[in-house]
Amino acid sequence: MTKFLLLAVVIIVAWRGFTGRWIWEYAGLQTGNPTQKQAFKLLGLREGASRQEIIDAHRQRIAAVHPDRGGSSEQVHAVNTARDLLLSRLPAPKEHS
Repeated sequence: MTKFLLLAVVIIVAWRGFTGRWIWEYAGLQTGNPTQKQAFKLLGLREGASRQEIIDAHRQRIAAVHPDRGGSSEQVHAVNTARDLLLSRLPAPKEHS
């Protein structure tokens, strides 16, 4: 039993070192169906953020998790999914005539 627990700890720490996130943090948004609350948290926004705030937060977060800056494609996908979810819940922008 002790060997199993030690192995689990080693795997968890290795996962953290490899991905930069704990397993339980990583699993939340990688399902492809984040909740609205998770999406706001990932982008660092408060609930009720405007379209422009969502877009600005997305740009900042993408810059931080981009693979060229040490992030991963999974993190980019999670950030894009969060943005898409939040923007889809807003009314469509008005077109100027």
